[in-house]
Amino acid sequence: MERNETECKKCNGKEFVQGTDFVNLRPLNKKMSFGCEKIYTVCIKCGEIESIKIINPEELK
Repeated sequence: MERNETECKKCNGKEFVQGTDFVNLRPLNKKMSFGCEKIYTVCIKCGEIESIKIINPEELK
């Protein structure tokens, strides 16, 4: 994913990639919940994480 409108705060890089991990975010009061997937936006040049977005945050209720 190339994002020219944004610069990395650490290295001023202009290219970013999106990725995820295998650990979902779960609500504290629902231990058996499947939780929500996280999407990380990462600078390709230095690896700094620009943002973390939760997919389907309504599932945290």
